Amino acid sequence: MVDPKAVESAYRLLKPVVFHTPLAPSPHLGRLVGAEVHLKLENLQRTGSFKIRGAYNRLQALALEKPGSRVVAASAGNHAQGVALAARLLGLEAVIFMPRSAPISKQEATAAYGAQVRLAGDGVAACLAAAEAMAGEATVIHPFDDDRIIAGQGTIGLEILEDLPDVEAVVLPVGGGGLIAGVASAIKARAPRVRVLGVEPAGAASASAALASGRPVEVEIRPSLADGTLVPKLGDRTYPLVRDLVDGLAVVGEAHLAQAMLLLIERRRVVAEGAGALPLAAMLAEAFPDLAGKKVVLVVSGGNIDANLIGRIIDRGLVRSRRIIRFSVILDDHPGALARLLTRLALLRANVLQLFHDRLDQDLPIDQSRVGLVVETRGSDHAGDILRVLAEEGYDVDSGP
Repeated sequence: MVDPKAVESAYRLLKPVVFHTPLAPSPHLGRLVGAEVHLKLENLQRTGSFKIRGAYNRLQALALEKPGSRVVAASAGNHAQGVALAARLLGLEAVIFMPRSAPISKQEATAAYGAQVRLAGDGVAACLAAAEAMAGEATVIHPFDDDRIIAGQGTIGLEILEDLPDVEAVVLPVGGGGLIAGVASAIKARAPRVRVLGVEPAGAASASAALASGRPVEVEIRPSLADGTLVPKLGDRTYPLVRDLVDGLAVVGEAHLAQAMLLLIERRRVVAEGAGALPLAAMLAEAFPDLAGKKVVLVVSGGNIDANLIGRIIDRGLVRSRRIIRFSVILDDHPGALARLLTRLALLRANVLQLFHDRLDQDLPIDQSRVGLVVETRGSDHAGDILRVLAEEGYDVDSGP
């Protein structure tokens, strides 16, 4: 178990090393979810996520014991960069195993901090196995199941209490459990009235499975925008802390996650990776209805998102909010029919992004064609008006999936 005094010790140690990240109020998001929302912006932390906290706290003890020694770690990105930077600051040699699928940007960032990057397997489990195989020649730095790692992550909780003493609830993403275990340890020791709540993606609900089973169990992993939380099994050290200190867990789907990421970009100019948007996604999904009207901190745990994914994530969020809609219309296949449809859409202030004209649909009469459209709207009400007006004017509209 992690002693709250260990978190306080880590807080003092890390003060000159990590950023005391902002706690930013967001009235718009608050109105949207019905609570007083504050964002803990760990995406602005060194290396772009909270992971430097635990990594430095762990490696500093090692550097005192074995100066100049070698460490090895496994990570898809954030832990990798945290360990790499901490090792460089403390004069240690670092070897990091990353999945072959890890974005090039994360591989390059890890190497830029001075670590030796090695690719192993298609997921974090294979990388962990590769790292553990080096245990005889280097110290393995586990991404979450380590007391000093947990204590380092817990310093976020102390910063929250310092900046917002009357906070009523803190909502965090959950992967292996190191972040929420540390923050819960810190907060419950000083302010047990504060609720600590966790959020998992539907593709990796290992904490929920552990609590249901009474022990850590392995779950099947499915792809998710929250790739930083795709951990198949809660840690042996983190499990009892989650069980005893966390007040509730929620599981959210990809649609709410995409919506949350888009809202953070649009409304707060905050670029959050999928894991970092999980707390807001849970609020959008009304996973914690009892937080209505409460003073709530959402921990944006990181912002290390591959640039190539941002466009796709924005598109998903626009579809979720019906600012982009897809539908098809059956037209008589003669000159002017398509032009009249496009003119009507223009009068409805709909912006056509894509158009597919199919004359070969075997289910249609020879004198008809199907036109598929992707249309930009001003929101859900406008989207509904567009489809309603077209149907009222006699167009055969199909807005199904």
